[in-house]
Amino acid sequence: MIKISPSILSADFSKLGFDVDRAEKGGAEYLHIDVMDGVFVPNISLGAPIQKSIRKQSKMVFDTHLMIIDPIRYVDDFAKAGSDIITIHLESCDNVAETLEKIRSYGIKAGLSIKPKTPVTALKPFIGMFDMLLIMSVEPGFGGQSFIPESLDKIRESRALLPELDIEVDGGINADNINEVVKAGANVIVAGSAVFGKEDVASAIALLRKNGEA
Repeated sequence: MIKISPSILSADFSKLGFDVDRAEKGGAEYLHIDVMDGVFVPNISLGAPIQKSIRKQSKMVFDTHLMIIDPIRYVDDFAKAGSDIITIHLESCDNVAETLEKIRSYGIKAGLSIKPKTPVTALKPFIGMFDMLLIMSVEPGFGGQSFIPESLDKIRESRALLPELDIEVDGGINADNINEVVKAGANVIVAGSAVFGKEDVASAIALLRKNGEA
């Protein structure tokens, strides 16, 4: 069974609560919350107060993706704002193990993410310290990019290395390519425009699930 994690980066921020509610009623298990600092990635998105405000109305798993430099600085804020999973980037800090440990100290799951050019082998020193691997299938920082085909090999390699772990993939996934991504070994699927870019969010989620599990 796959889990669908709609990315609020593609939601309408003028009616964010409404879009979050549509995703939850449409059957999404996770809500992917993209946090960008304008340094690690060139864009800026949102902070913990926005997450806290939508936490009050949703029971979805809050899947918080910190695309920021030195993320240990903000673990407290996002854990207290209701994150169920906090994912950091391997490339974003020198204290990866310490940051993962701090996330877990809150009794929530720790995720570790790698960018498209980072090899899977770079994860090996941290195996056992994280609960989910997030593979970026686009360069992080902007929504609406096209899926990088070479990501499929990286997913397969990761699944062989981490046979029991959740493997999440983020970037350019839609109803046409989700089946390839799942067959390669992913079980948590981030989708932005493929969900919030559609008029009928519930139907979009249902189509992703149907194609992903075909």
